[in-house]
Parts: sequence; structure tokens; C-alpha cells
Amino acid sequence: MNRDWLPIKTTPWTLGLILLALLLLIQATELPQRLDYWLYDQAITSNPLKASDEVVLVTIDELSLNRLGRWPWSRNLHAELIGKLERAGAKTIVFDILFAEPSPDDQQLAEQMRSHGNVILPVYLSPPTSQYLLSEQLPVGKLAVAAASLGHAHVELDSDGVARGLYLFNGLGQQLWPSLALAATGAGPKVSESEDPPSYVNVRDQYRAVPLIGGAGSLQAYSFAEVLTQPPAPERFSGKTVFVGATAAGFGDILPTPFSGLSRPMSGVEFHANVFSAQARDLLIRPAPKWASALLAVTTILLLALSLPPMRPARTLMACATALVALAGVYLFMLLAMRWWVPLANALLVPLLAFPVSSGLRLAMTNRFLNRQLDDLARSPQVALPAPSGRNPTQLLEHFQALFRPTGWLLTEENEILSARHLSQEDIPDDLTPGHWFHDSNRSWIQLLRGGTRYHLGMVLPNDLGREAIQRYLRRLQLEQTAPTDHAARPSENISARIERVRVATDRLNHMQQFIRRSFERMPDGIIVTDELGVIRFANGHIEEWFGEPMPSLGGLPLVRLLEGHDPRETPPWYETVSDTLTLQQSRTVDLRIRTKDFLIHFAPFSLPDSDQQGIIANISDISELREQQRQHREAIDFISHDVRSPLVSQLALIEQLKRDPSHIEQSQLEQLGRLARRSYHLAEEFVQLARAEQLTETRFYECEFLAIVENARDSVSEQAVEKQIQLQLQGTEDLWLKGNAELLERAVINLLTNAVQYSPEGSTVSIQVFRAGHQACLSIADEGTGIDSEELPHLFDRYRRQKSTELAGVHGTGLGLSFVKTVVEKHRGEISVSSTPGEGSSFTLKLPIADPMA
Repeated sequence: MNRDWLPIKTTPWTLGLILLALLLLIQATELPQRLDYWLYDQAITSNPLKASDEVVLVTIDELSLNRLGRWPWSRNLHAELIGKLERAGAKTIVFDILFAEPSPDDQQLAEQMRSHGNVILPVYLSPPTSQYLLSEQLPVGKLAVAAASLGHAHVELDSDGVARGLYLFNGLGQQLWPSLALAATGAGPKVSESEDPPSYVNVRDQYRAVPLIGGAGSLQAYSFAEVLTQPPAPERFSGKTVFVGATAAGFGDILPTPFSGLSRPMSGVEFHANVFSAQARDLLIRPAPKWASALLAVTTILLLALSLPPMRPARTLMACATALVALAGVYLFMLLAMRWWVPLANALLVPLLAFPVSSGLRLAMTNRFLNRQLDDLARSPQVALPAPSGRNPTQLLEHFQALFRPTGWLLTEENEILSARHLSQEDIPDDLTPGHWFHDSNRSWIQLLRGGTRYHLGMVLPNDLGREAIQRYLRRLQLEQTAPTDHAARPSENISARIERVRVATDRLNHMQQFIRRSFERMPDGIIVTDELGVIRFANGHIEEWFGEPMPSLGGLPLVRLLEGHDPRETPPWYETVSDTLTLQQSRTVDLRIRTKDFLIHFAPFSLPDSDQQGIIANISDISELREQQRQHREAIDFISHDVRSPLVSQLALIEQLKRDPSHIEQSQLEQLGRLARRSYHLAEEFVQLARAEQLTETRFYECEFLAIVENARDSVSEQAVEKQIQLQLQGTEDLWLKGNAELLERAVINLLTNAVQYSPEGSTVSIQVFRAGHQACLSIADEGTGIDSEELPHLFDRYRRQKSTELAGVHGTGLGLSFVKTVVEKHRGEISVSSTPGEGSSFTLKLPIADPMA
């Protein structure tokens, strides 16, 4: 089933729309707001303001309550405090204490407030009870009139219950009261900008976030009782704004702030003092318009949607990290320098979402691409050789018959004969091991198990030299079915299944590449593949061997330069042949000669499917052996037409002469006729022996003893040596066993001894030595003849080559004897050498590998 039905691509549109949709979904949660608060708290607490020298607190703390008694206190105490502060030079006195109920001492307090002239009293907005609507709680009339200004004492708590700021103006209906801190600066009430709001509606205006100095106790504070009992202290209060309020535990309002953490919260009066400290230096923070956060988020989405799709994955991560840092920098600059609080959460979430979304889109595209490629690979043919262990026994017998041509066979299924010839069930050996061959002389047997059924297969192989090789080959065949391996359970996870499919496909590709590479390397011909400019891009091992060029230097080398460097020619030039193959798209076949070897190079143009790329496949075949055979064929024709025909013509002429006068047949004529016939016979015999030597293969080798071969050859030549009174001296007593053909080896030694006797003077000695040198059996034959000229030594073993000196001396030969010797030696993987001095004699040395079982 194809699950890649969703056409998703990593484009600016898809990435941008997905990010926007995710961001809109996140708005339904508290995450953006929580993140904004956290960012603000971290920025404020990391950069606290310094306390203003113009602000000081007079606190109603535990010490004051202990000394002055339980709350509420007499208004005279507050009047006395104002008097003390006035004499100390306090500029402004701000009370965070609500004097809502009348008291007998109100007149004294009011007069003291008028005496100071700048005392601020609070206004509270709250319902009298839960049964009433919201109303303004003002100080009693006398005190309200005597106050320089009234200010609201309300601090705004955010949704997480933390106090970070307040509204500068707050009230019911049209009249808005300034905050205590703002009233302390001389600001008065203002009229609401809303159109005729009801009198019971709480109206707020100009929210400001407060950059606090620190946690509770950060501002300079003095106990209410200490100020009353001590003389006025101008050094503490002169020219300052004094905030008076409760800080005792369980008494007064308690506000959690960003600095609270695990420490105690901040009192309301201390918070208002912080507001005044920031307000006096114009450091209150304004919230940015709501559209600013949306604009920043949309801008970030646009930038990332346009920049991420063409980037690499590593750069995508870097781009998202850079966006995070840039947004944080802009946020801190606006907050700390410009005093604007721009909610950053939405914009900050965009890079955090962009990287996984972009990576997910890339993975989706990669997954779809891999699925298509995997499906294509699954439909492509496999390059694999089926194991013989999976074949039916009947099919196996059919293949063995076609391959080995057995003279008899037997195939049984349990006790039923399926096929038989010259073998019966009684011939089946006992105790056959399944899957293992049993060889008895030229009979080979195997027992096979297929699906719980037992089969017996037997063959009678040809009883020749190739039988042992066939039986060794049968032992290497794996015909028994192996137990199936326990495959791991198919992964249920989608990505694991894809990885498994990729692994299987990769194994198939690697197997195919290895199969193709090995096929190219094992080809009998050299292969060169070029690109469209004739530059070599691939070459197999034959090219490296034949041209003598290392494989690294072949890659990137122009084919024309390689050919010109090893076989320069003018007609036709190599560049013309290669260029015509590419431009005309026509095949070419040209002869090539490298060193002493002949080759045939075939140029074939090709073009890759679904591509404009073209190139050349050059197939180079080694035809040196074919050319040598052609040369030998021509030489054989010349030999037959001259050397063989001449004696026959002479015989026919002599016979015709005898027929004309049969009554006068002389003995000399008969002897001449016999010599001619023997010469014709020897020519034919040597020709036949050379042909046999050339067709010799190792399948006709067997173990033979070299010293015995030499002794037999000596005995065959002894009669010829006796006629010339030449002594054959054989030295050697060690048995040297060889793997070879004794008949042809003996014939080769006879040829060497015959030549030695033929070219040696009468009464001389031919020395024969048989000895062992390492893992080689050596034969040395030295004569005392005329020797061989140095210019003739290189061509001594060529076919039909006869020495000029011996021909002039009247010693006639065929020129095949030494060629036969060299052929036999080479077929036995040996070597032959000759050393000769004209007038002193020649020495032939033969070396053959030993096949000694004890070695």
C-alpha cells in the first residue's frame, strides 16, 4: 500500500502556512503568555535598577506594632509623624493607609497635613461588602480636603498572580485617579476618554510595567516607631519623598513579584515606592500595542519560510538559532533601552517550531522519494545466481547430464526410481551423509533431502584424466538446503520499516555493483568506458596489465593519449577514430599492437537512458594467440608445400625412372628411395608430435619419474650414438617425480639428444645430467659439437627455423624439433635455456616443477 498520498513539499508556502497554523493553535493555550512573563522576569531580575536617593520608606513593622500598640492607631500618631518628617525636610509624604472611618483626631491630622502641604492619601476601589457593587473608598472628608492629592493604591496582578505593573490611572465612571506614585509627582485626577461610562464601571488607563529595584527590603526603610521616638533626621528625609505603609507580616497587602521566588513577597507600600523611583527617572516600561506581537511573529514566519527551504539541514539549525538570538536581542533592546515591553513569545516560538517542521517536511519528502526508489528497486530484476541447493533433484540430474556427460546415472525418490541408466538401487552405497558426495572410483553418489523427501543421485563419470577434477568440483557444490535463518520480526515503527527497506535495497545495490565489477574484471577482454569527451572513466584490470599503466593514472586520461602513447600511428590517426565514434555515433574496429602483443579494439558509442550523456565503450581483445596461429598456419602451408612436397616429388621421379627400366634397378636407387621415404615420414611424425604438444592440457598429466624418462630417451638414441662412436654419459641417481605427460617429455628429451648426437663429431661425448635444484627437476645435455652462432640463439626455438651453418654443412632438419621441445616444456610450466660457443659445443638446460608428495 502506498502511503505517500499527501503531496507535501518544503516550499515557502507550505512551511509558512504550517507555522502560522501551529502558532494559531498555540494561542488557545497559556504557553505564549507564560513564556512572555518568564522572559520579562528573567530580563528584569537580571538587570535590577539602582534605588533612587529621593525615595525612603517609613514602615509599620513588627517593632512599631510592639511599641505603639495594636492597630488601628490614634490619628495623633500619624499627625506626629508628619510633623517629624516636616521638620526633617521631607518633600512629599505618601500614605498607603486608608483613613476611611471618622476619628476624633481627624482635625489634628488634617491641620498637620495642611501644615506640611504635600501629603498624598490613597483611594481604594472595592465594594463595601460582597453584596454591593464596586465603589470608591475615599479618606474622610477633612483628610481628603487637607491632602495635596489623592491616588489609587491598586497594583495589577497578572494571570499568574505576580505583580509586574499597575495602571497609572484608575477610577469609576468618568473620574480617574492617578496612582500614588504618580500623585506624588504632582499629577491630579483626569477625565476618562470613554463616552459616558456607568459610575459603577472600573475604568483603567495607561498600564506600565515596573522595573523593580529588587526584592522586599531593597529600598531604604525606617521603622515608624523609631522615627517617632527619635529627633528629626534631616540627613535621612530632607528633600525626599517618604512612603508610609504597613510591612509587618500578616498586616497590609502582600504582592508576589518577579524577585520573590522563594523569598518573601513585597508589601504594597514598597511596590508603590518602586513605581515612584522608576517614574521619577522615566524608567517605567510601556506595553507595546497588541498588533506589535502579531507583526513580529508574522515577520519572523515570512523570513524563515523564505530562507529555510533552500538551505541545508545544518544551516537550517544555524538559521533558527540565529533567529532566536536576534529576537532575544531585539527584545532586550526594546525592553531595557527603549522601555517598551514587546511580547516576544509568539515570535520566539516560530524558530522553535520552524526547525522541526522544516526537518519534518524534508523527512517527508525524503521518505516519499525513498519509497518511490524502493518500489522501483523492488520491481527491477535482481542480478543474482540462484543457489543449486534450491533446485529439484530431477533438474539437478538434467544439468549434470548436460555438463559432465555421465555414462550412467540413477535418481530415486524414496524407493521409487525416477531415472536410471547402467545403475540400480543395489549400487547405492550404505550410510550416505545427506548433502555430501561419496566417490567410489568413477562413481559419485549423494543423498538429498527436499521437503522431508529423501532422494539418491548417482552418476558414472567418464574414466579419464578429467574425472578427478569433476569429483573435486562436485565436493565444492552446496546442494543440501540449509535451515532457514530466524528473521527478526518486521519492525512495526514506520521509520524502522523504512530503514530496513533502505538496508535491503542498499544490499541489493551493493551486490549488483559487486556483480558488475567482478564481471568486468573477469571478462577475457579489456574494457574501457569514456565520457562524452573521450576521457577514461572506467577500466578493468586487463587494461592496467596490458598497457602497463597504474589504475589511478588511467582515470581522467584521454583515450586518444593512451592509444597514441603505446601504438602511435598516422593512418588513420587515433583521434580521428575516437572522434568519429562520438560524433557520427558509429562503431569502429581497429588493430592495436602493444609491445609484442596484437589486439583488436572495438569502439562502440553509447548513451545513458534518460540523459544526454554519451560516451564510448572500447572492447580490447587479445588476438596474439590467434595471430600466432595464423602465422603458424602460413608456416605450416609453406612447410608442407616445400619440405614435405620436395621429398615426395623426388620419390615420384625416382619411381617413374625405375618404372621405365625395371630390369636395371640399382641398389643405390633403392637406398635413395628409402632415404626420401624416411625423410617424409620423419617430417610427418614431427609435425604430428608438435600438434599433440600444442593440444596438451593438465587433464592429461599424471605422476611420472623424470630420471626414468631420461634413461628411456637415452636408450632410444643409443643406436644412433653408437654409429658415430659417441658416448652418452648419464649422471643422476635421485628419483624425481613430476606431474606431467611422460610420453611427450620423453619425446622432447629424445629430440635434444638426437640433435646433440647429430651435431657432434665422431668419437665425442654427450654429457647428460639429471639433478634437483630446489623444487625443480633439472636436465642438462652438453655436447662437443660445432656450436650455435650468437645471432641465431634468439630464434633457435622458432618453428621451421634451421641453422644456416648446419644447412651449409649438409645436415638437414625440419626446424620443428626444438619448437616441439619448448612447447612441451611450457605446457609443463617449466623453462628451457641454451648456452653455446661456436666450435666448442652447446648445452641445453631443462627445468620442470617437482610434484614430490614428500615435499
